Amino acid sequence: MVISNYKNNIRGMGSVPSINTQRPVVQQNTGFENVLKKTIDEKDGLKFSKHAELRLQTRNINLTAAQKEKMSAAVAMAEAKGVKDSLVLMDNLAFVVNIRNKTVITAANNSELKENVFTNIDGAVIV
Repeated sequence: MVISNYKNNIRGMGSVPSINTQRPVVQQNTGFENVLKKTIDEKDGLKFSKHAELRLQTRNINLTAAQKEKMSAAVAMAEAKGVKDSLVLMDNLAFVVNIRNKTVITAANNSELKENVFTNIDGAVIV
């Protein structure tokens, strides 16, 4: 009885629109620069939030491999002291880093350091 009612209801609906069950194709940017950047970041254990990446681009901050190594060492020092969110000062640059996730939250260069207040940190490392 329930099945026949179901069939009658479907027939009464007219044509049923087809549903596209194919997944959209997502193109990934796999250029050499992105692969290299990902490899360096994974090696260092550092990640950069979308916000931090945007700040690096807009403020024209290009980190070298040596600077990333310094930052990794600073994160390790902060982690050893039990810091959760740290301000890392290095080479006239400032970074707020979530130590637990090893994620750089934001970045600032020398011109943004003056008269700036950094909040939501519980430690600082100067390298």
